[in-house]
Amino acid sequence: MNYADIKTVDVQDGTGVRVSLYVSGCHFHCKGCHNPEAWDFKYGKEYNEETEEYILEQLGKSYIAGLSILGGEPLEPQNQKALVSLVKKAKERYPDKDIWCYTGYDFEKNVLGEMYKKFEFTPKFLNNIDVIVDGEFQEENKLIDLKFRGSTNQRKIDVKTSIKNNKLVQLKFGDEDRYIKE
Repeated sequence: MNYADIKTVDVQDGTGVRVSLYVSGCHFHCKGCHNPEAWDFKYGKEYNEETEEYILEQLGKSYIAGLSILGGEPLEPQNQKALVSLVKKAKERYPDKDIWCYTGYDFEKNVLGEMYKKFEFTPKFLNNIDVIVDGEFQEENKLIDLKFRGSTNQRKIDVKTSIKNNKLVQLKFGDEDRYIKE
C-alpha cells in the first residue's frame, strides 16, 4: 500500500485535533474530489512498519484526540488489509482515542453486506474503527462549511453499535438542520 500524506495536526477530518493518514488508491473517481492524485494506487510513498510506528508515535501526544484514515479509499481491499495492524495497535496503545474512517463505499450494502463476509481482514479492521463516514462525495450536494465531510449525502456511522445490533446506527454531525427539511 502507498499513502499520499500524513497530517500530524488535523482539525477538519473528525472531532478534536487528529493525526490523519491519506492512503493512495481509489476506484470511485468522484467528480470534484479534493484529492484526485490519490486515485492512483502507486501515488505517494510506500506504507511500511516505520510509517506505522511514526503514526503511532504522533498519536501518543496528549493533545491528539484520535486517528482519521482517508484517501484515496481506505476500504479498497488491499488498503484495508494493510491498515489492520495500524488500527489494532492504535486501539491497544491509546484506547481512549477514537478512530474515524472515510469511505465512498455504502456501509450497509458494501461494507457489512459484502466485505464483512468476504474478507477475513474486514472484521479485524472494523472492530477497531469507531466512526465511519460513508458515501461517495457528490459535488451537487457539496456545502463548503459542512462538519467533517464534503457533501450532504455522507453519513456518520457508529461502527461498533451498528455491528453489535446488526443494523445501521447513524450519528449526527450537528449541522443537519441547515439542509434536512422535515
